Amino acid sequence: MSSPALVTVIVPGFDVAAWAGEALDSLRAQTLTGWEAMLVDDASTDETGTLFEAAAAADPRFRVIRQDRRRGLGAARNAGLASVTTPFVAFLDADDVLLPTALARMVQVLDESGSDFVAGAYTRLRPDGTGGYVAGAVQPWVSAATAPERRGLTIDEHPDATANVVAWSKVSRTAFWEHAGLRFPEGRLYEDQIVAQLMYARARRFDVIPDVIVQWRERADGSSITQHEERLDVLRDCLDAMDEGLRVLDGTDHPRAARARIGQMLRMDVPRLARIAASHPDDAYRRAVGVFARTLWEHPQAVRADVPADALPLLAAARLW
Repeated sequence: MSSPALVTVIVPGFDVAAWAGEALDSLRAQTLTGWEAMLVDDASTDETGTLFEAAAAADPRFRVIRQDRRRGLGAARNAGLASVTTPFVAFLDADDVLLPTALARMVQVLDESGSDFVAGAYTRLRPDGTGGYVAGAVQPWVSAATAPERRGLTIDEHPDATANVVAWSKVSRTAFWEHAGLRFPEGRLYEDQIVAQLMYARARRFDVIPDVIVQWRERADGSSITQHEERLDVLRDCLDAMDEGLRVLDGTDHPRAARARIGQMLRMDVPRLARIAASHPDDAYRRAVGVFARTLWEHPQAVRADVPADALPLLAAARLW
């Protein structure tokens, strides 16, 4: 017998039939049984909608929302948010996997702390070459954001938390989303990033835990958005999201958080994109990376001494584009 629902998990999906079953199974396996899930079918052309409907028919904790046309991940999440009535809300992309104790652990932490949200760690699920997937280790920037366990934080006290920009590593109080006026941008990619920085900037307090909450899938067929950063439209959405997230921290007067976020982007994001740009056939790609690199390098909160030596040549090249 399921307990009354404490947390709603919003599960958007577009053409994810190959992986959605595992995501739904990971919800069924939760040690906290008091959950409900909003399964948002973003006008899929495969069997995603059928899988969602079958889940709802077999278990009343699943509810299905069907979009009449494809509107994107941000709009799908917002559609789910509009129907939340539980005290807590979480997100799970329909090609990812929620660890069994994730909801129980995070709801317990929030019950004890009274904070607005809690953020946990995550790992990547990568193809193993045999048709399956294997989970990697927690990456250093994820660990820096979530370990050790700390409660009742502000972003000024824990600026490294700004590296955790994904929606599905967090459980929040639903009232926080309403009071803070939070919704996802629509019609664009990387919609998590500005929302994450708004959460950090507007929260009274938040918590972090080192527990792995989610396994984030890198699809074997190469269809994940993060696997297509060589596309100019994807790059522009990526750069806009990082820029707008930084503007949130600047505009709400959190210089330590801005410094930490700039440091991560200079160490990781700009060098990664600069490697792609160096051999990209479109000069517009290089110019976009160059503008972004110069903006970060010249930002008042940039600490250039923190950039590792192996990234400096790529940053120097990017600033000339």
